[in-house]
Amino acid sequence: MSRSGDQPGNAANQPSGAQVDPSGYAAIRSVLRIRPFRRLWIVLGAASFGDWLGLLATSVFAASQVQGNTAKGAAFGGVIAIRLLPALVLGPVAGVLADRFDRRWTMVICDLLRFVLFASIPMVALAGASGAVVVGWATLATFLIESITLIWIPAKEAAVPNLIPRARLEAANQLTLITTYGLTPVLAALVSAVLDRSVRGVTGGNFPNWAEPAQLALWFNSFSRLATALVVAFGIKEISQGQTAEGERHEQSMLRQFKEGWQFIGQTPLVRGLVLGILGAFAGGGIVIGTAKFFASSLGAGDAAFSLLFGAIFVGLALGIGLGPMIVKDMSRRRWFGMSIVLASAAVMTLAFAIHLSMAIVGAVLVGAGAGMAFLAGTTLLGGEIRDEVRGRVFAVVQIGTRLVLILAIALSSLLAGVGGSRKLEIADLGLSISSTRLLLLAAGAAGIFAGISAFGQMDDKKGVPVLADLWGSIRGRPLMPAEPFVSNGLFVVFEGGEGAGKSTQLTALAERLRGQGRDVVVTREPGATAVGQRIRSLVLDTSGDEAPSPRAEALLYAADRAHHVAAVVRPALTRGGVVISDRYVDSSLAYQGAGRTLPVDEVSWLSSWATGGLKPDLVVLLDVEPQTGLSRVASRSESADRLEAESVDFHERVRYAFLDLAAADPKRYLVLDASRPVEEITGQVVRRVEEMLGKPGGIVHPRPAQGPDTSVQPELSDAELVTMEHRT
Repeated sequence: MSRSGDQPGNAANQPSGAQVDPSGYAAIRSVLRIRPFRRLWIVLGAASFGDWLGLLATSVFAASQVQGNTAKGAAFGGVIAIRLLPALVLGPVAGVLADRFDRRWTMVICDLLRFVLFASIPMVALAGASGAVVVGWATLATFLIESITLIWIPAKEAAVPNLIPRARLEAANQLTLITTYGLTPVLAALVSAVLDRSVRGVTGGNFPNWAEPAQLALWFNSFSRLATALVVAFGIKEISQGQTAEGERHEQSMLRQFKEGWQFIGQTPLVRGLVLGILGAFAGGGIVIGTAKFFASSLGAGDAAFSLLFGAIFVGLALGIGLGPMIVKDMSRRRWFGMSIVLASAAVMTLAFAIHLSMAIVGAVLVGAGAGMAFLAGTTLLGGEIRDEVRGRVFAVVQIGTRLVLILAIALSSLLAGVGGSRKLEIADLGLSISSTRLLLLAAGAAGIFAGISAFGQMDDKKGVPVLADLWGSIRGRPLMPAEPFVSNGLFVVFEGGEGAGKSTQLTALAERLRGQGRDVVVTREPGATAVGQRIRSLVLDTSGDEAPSPRAEALLYAADRAHHVAAVVRPALTRGGVVISDRYVDSSLAYQGAGRTLPVDEVSWLSSWATGGLKPDLVVLLDVEPQTGLSRVASRSESADRLEAESVDFHERVRYAFLDLAAADPKRYLVLDASRPVEEITGQVVRRVEEMLGKPGGIVHPRPAQGPDTSVQPELSDAELVTMEHRT
């Protein structure tokens, strides 16, 4: 009996949203235990190897038959561009066919047809036909093969999510994409080079008709497609499971299905962003591949450098797909997608300034890594968040568009690079090649960055959350979260400061002033504003207990009090339009538990932000006082000191500097006052600031989002400010 986790599952029946399994390679192993997917992966890997081997061999062979940069560029790109026309003709309806008919038999029939067509090309050559006939049939067969492939691709891509549980979808995509775009292209390049050398060595440089690398690649392609058809037909019957019933698929006409598919793509921001981003990323990658041969020449290198650059892109692709999820962990895949495209495009731009082959190889690896991460994130989002009944059409647009853009970019860029030529510009003692190749790379990088930013804007599911802070938090296992949405019609004012700063006095004075204006005022405190908070307060502050909580336990207790306080007191009052005045809030935890107890400040910030749902005060009044002065005021009171008041002067010094650092990081939201000034003077400054925020005395508080313009849950400090605080502590 197999474990339930190994059973295939219909993505449509899984919870919404792509699930991320943090176990890395363990997740990939678990995917391979699913027999239907494992069988499909094996045969597709072999077929992918044959495709890349044939593409590389025939393209290089064509380029070697002509002389001159322009002719070589046209030949190299022209062989690849033969595959462009079917996408233009059949591409728009391929997805409809994938959604309309049983996907398993669609794949089987397509692979059998490709088996026959691939095998027919070398057979015509072996039959002794003239060169013109061989070339003509090869061109026609290639057109037919690509037309059939356009139907096969969306059927396969739309079927995979029905073979595995949603939680394993990203791991399955990792494995498939690494094989298809990472390992097999590199292996194909190596095998092509070895095959070429071996045949030349045996034949003395004269290829017999049957032994040309392109012919051998076509034979391999042919039989790999036959193997795929047989395995899918008899070994992966689960592909048909989960697809919309046949009767439902045929209720609508193909024309209506076609229109609805495009309407769905155009009206869904997620899909629009995915399509835009993926096409932009692969356009940049295509330009890098198409110009690689001329770029290598501009660096003073030869064909070996071209092979290195070609391989480096796909090595980077494999690294991005394989390691990307392990690095970003639980980061939103929508955000990761857009950021990956920007990374790939920026790397394309850096290639334009490379002056050495080593720099170019690093840039090519980064291009591949960014494109690989974007493709993985995009494929996972498509498989996990698109309904089964339209999944084939969406995958068709993405996959066919990707192929079309990639092929077009390779063909045009190789031609333009050959036509444009290169010029050498001497700057000081440094020779810099100014060529059409580098200009193309610059343009491609800029366009890709624009596409990535545009896709990010359409797909972002964490509006307002800082991107880099979210990335850094995700790498450390603590991604930032968007604030809980709610509309506040009130004002949230917090008083902060060290012990004996006079917060209670100023809080009371402000509350009385506002109540005198007829306002709804809620005075509260942390910890202890609720019945739950009272019990927590006794645990963290009462010195009569036998055992004090550890620093981390103390931070968790404060966070628990704050979560209940916000939910039970603060948010309800703000929603109804009241003015909430609180004695302490998040900043106290950052200062006391972060700086005072020397816990990691960013961790305490993340914990507090999670507890409050991202709720920030509109105004923080910081009453700054020397620790000795404040503690002397506390000592003059009749009651005994609590746990925090009883701490050392050094502890309170760290707390004071932490408060000041927080205020310096966000001066617009803070009002810092010298607590040693007369009480009436301080009260006047506080009242004036609050009344400015409320409008004229007795005026109406205007409705606004609770967070103001920034609705994110984010650390209260930037990285630089955290370093400053850690230095002070």
